Amino acid sequence: MAATKLQALWNHPAGPKTIHFWAPTFKWGISLANIADFAKPPEKLSYPQQIAVTCTGVIWSRYSLVITPKNWNLFSVNVAMAGTGLYQLQRKIWHDYGSETKEVSEKL
Repeated sequence: MAATKLQALWNHPAGPKTIHFWAPTFKWGISLANIADFAKPPEKLSYPQQIAVTCTGVIWSRYSLVITPKNWNLFSVNVAMAGTGLYQLQRKIWHDYGSETKEVSEKL
C-alpha cells in the first residue's frame, strides 16, 4: 500500500520529477526564514518585506487552487507565507502604534 502511494506521488503531474514540486519545496525556505524572524525585535522588521510576503502568499494560494493539476505543496507553502507575513505585520504594527498609546497613558 505504501509503495502504491509513493508510486502515485512519483508519477503525479506535480510530483518530484517536475519543477512544480521543487519550486514550492525550496520556497519553504522563505517561510522558515520568516519563522526564524519571530525572535527578531519588531523594530527590525520591514513593512514592505512583510507586505510582499503576505500578498505573495495570498495571491499564489488562490492561483495554486485554480491551476491543473492542483498543487497542494504550492498551496501549503503560500498559506504558510501569508500566515507568517500577517503575524510579522501584526507584531510590527503593535510595536509601532500600540506601544505609543501605552506610553501616553503611562505618562498621565
